[in-house]
Amino acid sequence: MATKYPIVLVHGIAAKQLRILNAFGKIGNKLEEAGNAVFIADTDGFGRIETNAEQLRDYIERVLSETGAEKVNIIAHSKGGLDSKYMITELGMEDKVASLTTLCTPHKGSIIASWIWDLPRFMKKTLAFFIDNFYKLFLGDKKPDSLGACEELRRVDESEDTLVFSEKVYCQSYSSNLKRGRDCFVMALPMMIYKHFESTDNDGLVSVESAKFGNYRGECLDISVSHVQIIDLFSKKSQKEKIYSFYISLAEELEEMGY
Repeated sequence: MATKYPIVLVHGIAAKQLRILNAFGKIGNKLEEAGNAVFIADTDGFGRIETNAEQLRDYIERVLSETGAEKVNIIAHSKGGLDSKYMITELGMEDKVASLTTLCTPHKGSIIASWIWDLPRFMKKTLAFFIDNFYKLFLGDKKPDSLGACEELRRVDESEDTLVFSEKVYCQSYSSNLKRGRDCFVMALPMMIYKHFESTDNDGLVSVESAKFGNYRGECLDISVSHVQIIDLFSKKSQKEKIYSFYISLAEELEEMGY
């Protein structure tokens, strides 16, 4: 079985799709083994939503030209979901996207981003200087702006999320839930910071409530899984097969729906 339209995986903040750094681990390979045409977009790791959306538009246009397809299915993780939403509604791509699935996307922002934004200005600017230059010089970012990206990812009230979304694109969303810090050492500290400000289920960076968008389908898995593990980074052996099965099932559902 294979989806009618190619699948484009869109990574989130800090991630990159490089020869030595795969933004989605083995997920792309597993989807291809199941018969799907899969492409992984390489937008800036620390770009703002608008500039990343422009890069994503150009990438999808190339995919459509290469494959001859009329549309694509987007599966976007984290900030990649915000980049995708902006691209669809603001850059005239709604007729070229069949479906948008967001995973752990901070549609209502992230407390972690708000916490970082509230750090002393000199500390933020110094950190941003090193991040932006590292990503530009060594990882190929074209327009890195980590400070601007952090500002865009701050916690917002639902009423402030005024982006009117297209009715032409099927939209669904999933969240993940890191139930214990010991289940992911990378996300343990962010999860505790999150819990300090708001005692709610989260994956270390994004709350379940913030991840809801369109047709909310619930948690990706019924096990403890963090924001990074759901894209096969720092995932444990006991999680991997369940993670791969989730993506394959997602593609099968899109195929059954005619996408």
